[in-house]
Amino acid sequence: METAVQLRFDVQNSPSLPEGVRERLLKLGGHRLTQDGVLVITAQQHRTRERNRDDALERLLDLIREAAKPPPPKRRPTKPTLGSKVRRLDGKAKRGDIKKGRGKPGFD
Repeated sequence: METAVQLRFDVQNSPSLPEGVRERLLKLGGHRLTQDGVLVITAQQHRTRERNRDDALERLLDLIREAAKPPPPKRRPTKPTLGSKVRRLDGKAKRGDIKKGRGKPGFD
């Protein structure tokens, strides 16, 4: 007996999804989306069809919850501090001195 389950959810034409959630869900769907905007979730981990059905439904709900979260705030670009610039350049100078000391000894 076949226990695998395929859950199909029409994201593109669902009247219950707000527009922002729909767009984010279409992005989150990735390779699980068909060209028509139908999300296909396959579950076959468990030995019974009922548990696979519950697993597929829970994964769909997780995706919808993730899409319903507000987007993270925009990153504000910052400049490195003067101290971090000085530390970086000091480290580079030390490393350069170490490398300069390598090699064959000169016959000066």
